[in-house]
Amino acid sequence: MHSAQDNTSPQYPLSTRPWIQNYNPGVERDIQLPETSLSHLMEHAVRSAPDRIALDFFGATTTYGQLGDQIRRVAEGLRQAGVQAGDRVAIVLPNCPQHVVAFYAAFRLGAVVVEHNPLYTAAELRHMFEDHGAKVAIVWDKALANVLDLPFDVRPSTVVSVNLIEAMPLVMRTALKMPVKSMKESREKLEGRVASRGAISWKSLLKNQPIDAGHHRPTAHDIAILQYTSGTTGKPKGVMLTHRNLESNARMGKAWIQPKGNDIIYGVLPLFHAYGLTLGLTISVLIQAKLVLFPTVDIDLILKAMKKNTPTILPAVPPVYRRLLDTAKERGQLHLLKGVDYAVSGAMNLPPELVAEWEEQSGGYLVEGYGLTECGPLVSCNPLSTNRKAGSIGLPFPSTDLRVVNPETLEDIELGEEGELLVKGPQRFKGYWKLEEETHSTLIDGGWLRTGDIVTMDEGGFLYVVDRIKEVIITGGFNVSPTEVETALKQHDSVSDAAVVGLANPRGGEDVVAAIIPTPGHALDEQALKDHMYSKVTRYKVPRRYIAVDDLPRTMLGKTQRRQVREMLQEKSK
Repeated sequence: MHSAQDNTSPQYPLSTRPWIQNYNPGVERDIQLPETSLSHLMEHAVRSAPDRIALDFFGATTTYGQLGDQIRRVAEGLRQAGVQAGDRVAIVLPNCPQHVVAFYAAFRLGAVVVEHNPLYTAAELRHMFEDHGAKVAIVWDKALANVLDLPFDVRPSTVVSVNLIEAMPLVMRTALKMPVKSMKESREKLEGRVASRGAISWKSLLKNQPIDAGHHRPTAHDIAILQYTSGTTGKPKGVMLTHRNLESNARMGKAWIQPKGNDIIYGVLPLFHAYGLTLGLTISVLIQAKLVLFPTVDIDLILKAMKKNTPTILPAVPPVYRRLLDTAKERGQLHLLKGVDYAVSGAMNLPPELVAEWEEQSGGYLVEGYGLTECGPLVSCNPLSTNRKAGSIGLPFPSTDLRVVNPETLEDIELGEEGELLVKGPQRFKGYWKLEEETHSTLIDGGWLRTGDIVTMDEGGFLYVVDRIKEVIITGGFNVSPTEVETALKQHDSVSDAAVVGLANPRGGEDVVAAIIPTPGHALDEQALKDHMYSKVTRYKVPRRYIAVDDLPRTMLGKTQRRQVREMLQEKSK
């Protein structure tokens, strides 16, 4: 193990890490990192706690020992399919036990995991598959057609079909077979009816013998995952994160939380999202917690699960906390929230009034953190104590160095002034997949990562987000590229031009809103545009509102000025 600290000489104002004074007692300045991989991390959990429950899916449990056995068998199946170190393995799954197994089985071979939203359209998946060239795809059977229909030269040579119902308890599997309308509707939501067309079943992978214990494992510095993130160009970029990057996130999270043992983490956030991945797939394994998996954000399911297993750690986004509070209050079930020690919110701003209400009802803490995919994603978080500050994105994690600079000159500015946030630490990514120019413009001299976010820092080291240089919209915790949505809108006959921006939602985050210049002779038909967009992009990218405008503010070169568009639509919305 070695200390993950920056050994360069102090040449910038924040090199002393003034925020450490506000760390909780016991949180160290730097984390210790081994020279091993996440495959080793899982193996340690399997050997040290084989009988402890690792996963809970609708009440069906998997121990760490059973999880390790499944990982070894699936790894052998992938090896027989030709997967070698460095090959990409695509995962197109919601939260389920098979997702966890597939993730670590790929790591066992030194392969690179590529996560995908299983609700993506075929067009959205195509760009990613063309880019990463996965050899194998492990796919929810409901999303199978979108992968099997990829062009022959893009489609992986091996496609594995996963049925979620098979991972459920026997009583649920039996109930779902009943010829009752409600059961049929539930079954249709959970499984696909597409012919396999050459796809192999997940069950067949589990029938393999365990992989040879001596098979080579990856190192800390090998690429672990390609995590695609929306950029202002419209095309998602593959963020290369190493085993070191991801393990540093896990150890930072553990240092921050200081778990007491026997923790229960709710996997509400999707595991294909960087934040959900870190809390659900790495921190949970490091602290050997029980991970309760939810295939979708279903408030009824979450409250039902709380009757049996109260989460000690509940990572989510503000709308989820809001809906949990409101629904529990309506049903007289606020007592179910008691015992949630730590609720850690990310991906969007956290309203202070929500913090106060949640903490009053739960007796625990609700704090806001900040991150970006290029950091795996952890950068900062509020202390899990009375020292936290509502409205702030908190303090930098251990082993994390920051600068706040003038975005034009990259010169450090005075404390309290607004500037672009730069980050450096063991969580900083390796670069963008096959995009050297973008990598060089994001990773600058000295190993600093340009975040594109304008922040201020107070004397105690607490950070506050002021604005984003990048124009990516954050809605429901997901990043949306305005360019991608605009391109899809312009394919409709009634749209002459369009500009897409995010407008603040009082419940947290932003709504996707479109300013539309109608084609001459056409009126703005909101429902027709929504129907069109549902066929083009994932549901969360579809604009909530469409506002007709005569023209759009532009630069002298004709480029749409989205900041002015946002201001214009805010005025129209008053």
